[in-house]
Amino acid sequence: MSFTIGVITASDKGSVGERKDTSGPLIAELLKDIGGILKEYIIVPDEREKIANALRSMCDDANIDVIFTTGGTGFSPRDVTPEATLDVVDRLAPGISEAIRMKSLSITPKAMLSRAVSGIRKQTLIINLPGSPKGVRESLEVILPALSHGIGILKGVEGECGNDHKK
Repeated sequence: MSFTIGVITASDKGSVGERKDTSGPLIAELLKDIGGILKEYIIVPDEREKIANALRSMCDDANIDVIFTTGGTGFSPRDVTPEATLDVVDRLAPGISEAIRMKSLSITPKAMLSRAVSGIRKQTLIINLPGSPKGVRESLEVILPALSHGIGILKGVEGECGNDHKK
């Protein structure tokens, strides 16, 4: 099953061309193998309303299946990606972010400092990822095995998860 993806990189320096974004393009590259088709990619400053507006546009106007944010999930006062995500989602999908944090904690205790969230707006899944390419790669390794199925359920083209585990 193919699906569309959007990538939003939250970076003050990246949004004005002072830093090259490597995490955003890596997300698109890693999702190609499971049918992900990059539909939109944008770099925005670490500003809650700009991030929220980009999320709304990708969900409501572009009808993207899954949006990944990268960056802005830490403790810095400028890190507001989770708040912007919470501003736009209708329902939370906490298991995704919990799974990423659990795996990351096995690598570094600093993973507990992630404030990343995941949720659903209409028929779009939104997932906050770390800002580093290493963090992006490790996070996607955790969620890729279940991602296509989750998107399929959200789009109404696959059955519920419980049907896969009949006794």
